[in-house]
Amino acid sequence: MLARYELERAARTFNPRALSERPPTLWRYRELLPVRTEPVTLGEGMTPLIRTERLGAQLGLVHLWVKDEGMNPTGTFKARGLAVAVSRARELGARTLAIPTAGNAGGALAAYAARAGLGCVVVMPADTPRANEIECRAAGAEVIKLDGLIADCARFVAEHGPQEDWFEVSTLKEPYRIEGKKTMGLELWEQFGGRLPEVVVYPTGGGVGLIGMWKAFDELEHMGLLRGRRPRMVAVQASGCAPVVEAFERGETTCRFWDHAATIASGLRVPRPLGDFLILRILRESSGRAVAVSDTEILAAAQQLMRLEGIFAAPEGAAGVAAVQHLRQQGWIDEQDSVVIFNTGSGYKYLDLWESALAQPAGQTS
Repeated sequence: MLARYELERAARTFNPRALSERPPTLWRYRELLPVRTEPVTLGEGMTPLIRTERLGAQLGLVHLWVKDEGMNPTGTFKARGLAVAVSRARELGARTLAIPTAGNAGGALAAYAARAGLGCVVVMPADTPRANEIECRAAGAEVIKLDGLIADCARFVAEHGPQEDWFEVSTLKEPYRIEGKKTMGLELWEQFGGRLPEVVVYPTGGGVGLIGMWKAFDELEHMGLLRGRRPRMVAVQASGCAPVVEAFERGETTCRFWDHAATIASGLRVPRPLGDFLILRILRESSGRAVAVSDTEILAAAQQLMRLEGIFAAPEGAAGVAAVQHLRQQGWIDEQDSVVIFNTGSGYKYLDLWESALAQPAGQTS
């Protein structure tokens, strides 16, 4: 399910001049959000769009930016979706929220549930990064760890949720998280002065951010507010878990389950995204691409981004840098193209990984 709005009515008050007078959070886009009461907020949204000239020079690009979602509360873009989902769930009378997670979504839900005074159950793989588990427990969430992947955690929530009266906020199983994540697209539109970049590079596990941004572009177009063409969308995955890349290259409309998924970028370890058909449709509609990069490339790109631009990125965000390098070498991205890479989280959430990376020469892994 997707939330729909009376866009003609929204357009009466939704415009660049009105937005410029509103607070710098995602709630500035209230006409295009499903919450009508006081939201549950920690100040999420309006993250910086950073021009990265030195990194661009190394990659052969004149116009390269990083949208740094690590500046959100809880350190990742997950804060956007969970702020809206928790706000709407509270409006609907939910009392206990539940989520299967690869890590960061669980931490965000725990924080916003605590802010809202609601119960919270987080189900995560046993090898989820320690920082994510600590974050959830610190916020008072019940943490359940399972041997397996996020798909196994999703089955657990689906099976136990009805009898426990949990309100499930799994990706795309309720229509509100995507509404929070689409604000990344609305911010790009605003930060680019009513236009959009030519290429958007997005790390894709569940892919809800990519789906949400495309929905935002739809809504802007219907309101007559989008000037110029939409971006070519690039979905980036890890070579150890690349179901979208495989399906895209085969010309398929859905993904096959990826067996034995493994990557240091835990947010990309999604064996089959629920919204696979939407992701693949968007990539083709936008004349985009799907790219897989190795863990070795991810670690090297993370160090490159930090040392050249001071951006302490999560491995998922660093994967975007590695993907741009591939696409530039292939000539798919031109030197003059305007390109935005989404860093979806802060490197502070992955200190164990960074410690390992810095203990050895750049570009090598243990």
